Amino acid sequence: MKFRQWPKRDPYKNYFLVPNEVFHIGLSHPEIFIYCYLLSIEDRETYQCWPSYKTIGKALGMCENTVGKYVRSLEEKGLIRTEPTMIRSKDGRPLNGNLLYTICPIQAAVESFYERQFRQLEEDAARQRAVERLAESARKSPQNALCAPLGERAWVDTPSGVESGFGVLSGELPGVPAEALPGTKEKAG
Repeated sequence: MKFRQWPKRDPYKNYFLVPNEVFHIGLSHPEIFIYCYLLSIEDRETYQCWPSYKTIGKALGMCENTVGKYVRSLEEKGLIRTEPTMIRSKDGRPLNGNLLYTICPIQAAVESFYERQFRQLEEDAARQRAVERLAESARKSPQNALCAPLGERAWVDTPSGVESGFGVLSGELPGVPAEALPGTKEKAG
C-alpha cells in the first residue's frame, strides 16, 4: 500500500486564529460560534466582514432571530462593532444592506468582562452587607408580631391602655360590659 501525502495548505489562507481568551470570558456557545464564523470570513487587513443574519444562520444552523440576538450580545460584550450599510436598488432607491461587522481587539473585551465581574462582586458584597445589617437590627430591636419569625416571641411596645383595646378576643371592650355583647360569654367561656 502506498502512502498518500496530502497537499500542504497555506496556514494563513485556509485557517483563522481564535484568541484563547474567547473561551475564558463567559461567552455562551452560540456567541462563540458566531464570533468564530465572523473571524473566519473577516478581511484580515481591515478586520471587517458583512454577512447577513440569514447567511450566518445557514452556516451555523440557527434562525435569523437567534443570530440577531447573539450578535447584539457580542456587541454589548465588546467583541464586535456593527454598522448599518445602504445599497441602491436597480431603480436607484436606497435600501438597507447587511450589517458591517468589525472585529474588535480581544483585550477590550477581556477588560470589559473583568469590569462586569468586579461590578457583580461589588453588588453581591453590598447585598450581603445589607442582609447582615438586617439580621443585626433584628437581634438588637424586637420585631412586632406580624414580622417575627415563626416560633419566636415578639414583643410590641404599646402605650398603656392600648392592650385593653383588644378585649374583643377575651370577651371585653373598654367601657362596655361583657353581657352587652351577644355571644361573647359562650366563646370566652
